[in-house]
Amino acid sequence: MTILYVTVPCYNEEEALPITAEMLSKKFDRLLETGKISEESRIVLIDDGSKDKTWDIIENLYQENKWFLGIKLSKNRGHQNALLCGLMTVKDMADAVISIDADLQDDINAFDKMLEKFEEGCDIVYGVRSKRATDTFFKKYTAERYYKLLNKMGAKIVFNHADYRLLSKRALQGLAEFKEVNIFLRGIIPMIGYKSDVVTYERSERVAGESKYPLSKMISLAFEGVTSLSTKPIRMVTWLGAIFFGISLVMLIYFFVRYLLGLTVEGWSSIVFSVWAIGGLQLFSMGVIGEYVGKIYMESKHRPRYIVDEFLKK
Repeated sequence: MTILYVTVPCYNEEEALPITAEMLSKKFDRLLETGKISEESRIVLIDDGSKDKTWDIIENLYQENKWFLGIKLSKNRGHQNALLCGLMTVKDMADAVISIDADLQDDINAFDKMLEKFEEGCDIVYGVRSKRATDTFFKKYTAERYYKLLNKMGAKIVFNHADYRLLSKRALQGLAEFKEVNIFLRGIIPMIGYKSDVVTYERSERVAGESKYPLSKMISLAFEGVTSLSTKPIRMVTWLGAIFFGISLVMLIYFFVRYLLGLTVEGWSSIVFSVWAIGGLQLFSMGVIGEYVGKIYMESKHRPRYIVDEFLKK
């Protein structure tokens, strides 16, 4: 039977965690009864520097329920690092690991199909949303455009897939080879390259509490994904510079011809437009290049992506 570990990043989830824990515990009981997982399987709750009673709840679950383990990070490191911490901590303990968020918007009943795909030889099984009925029009539209933008930028990610997936022990060993500090797991996982498949499911509302991903964080994650996985934005800056330079040559010829024909009229419109256009392009270009330089700076320091304060294990 498969030794299955489920990693659950948690940040200020005191409202949702008791409900989430009960649902996951019952799911593990059913999987054990049907012989799909081993008794050595576990659910690992990772506290990402929460400011509420999340860690207290995790400690109680660890003491009262055989399924639960707990990891406490020394400080808040963000969802991606907390998730990576869970995966790397248990990679040698499990045959397969499923990652899922604490809000349980992702359907835990998809565990069964993921395990079936794993038994068939898949090292990576992506949980993919079949539709976005629970999203607002704005979120649905921007999310779909975002996935398409990333793929056009050269970052090959799975459409409508977030961080709900199964990874085999071999896939986790492959993931451990990626050492970058600026991580975007949705883009890195497909780079591992082992046999993969998808399982579709319908996403539901949060079991409790509020979303920990407001618009500002979603935009930040989107920008992180683009700049971490692709150099095309820098190439775009180069092409923009070339285009504007070409336009300036055309305009130079145009104004020279008008000068020879005696048709020049003194005015400020073209000057103002040129100053704003070129100035805006320069600032935009400097910002994009600066973002990449900043990432190189952070990578060169080789700082730890996370530090474990405490690990509750049986």
